[in-house]
Amino acid sequence: MTYEFEVIGDIVGKERPRVNTYTNMIYTPNKTKEYEKLIQQYFMIKYPNHTILENRISVEIIAYMKIPKNTSNKKEEQMLKGMISPTKKPDIDNIAKSVLDALNKFVFKDDNQVSKLLVEKKYGEQEKLYVKIEEF
Repeated sequence: MTYEFEVIGDIVGKERPRVNTYTNMIYTPNKTKEYEKLIQQYFMIKYPNHTILENRISVEIIAYMKIPKNTSNKKEEQMLKGMISPTKKPDIDNIAKSVLDALNKFVFKDDNQVSKLLVEKKYGEQEKLYVKIEEF
């Protein structure tokens, strides 16, 4: 079984948990929670009747970052060809964590099923995430 989908919009990496100093409760920041829900919504739009994956899985994530506005035409061409990669936030590990946490217990039983993970940042015309999940 293979699932492929895109999440259009600003990419948000997983933020560190916060502590409420009044209650000493640990919570996930709203920006992270909202982005994880957005990932789930884009998945559900494409696969409304999906089945939860139970075997080992491979996950491929490509984060397409928007090209800065003041970039020269020559540099922009190099960026789109993959000769220049983004080195700005969010960090690649935080992008992966956002995606895996959003899909955990939703697309697959547990994220310990992920035995292969490819995460890449590239420049693109529009900011978006491409996600491919497959059993193997």
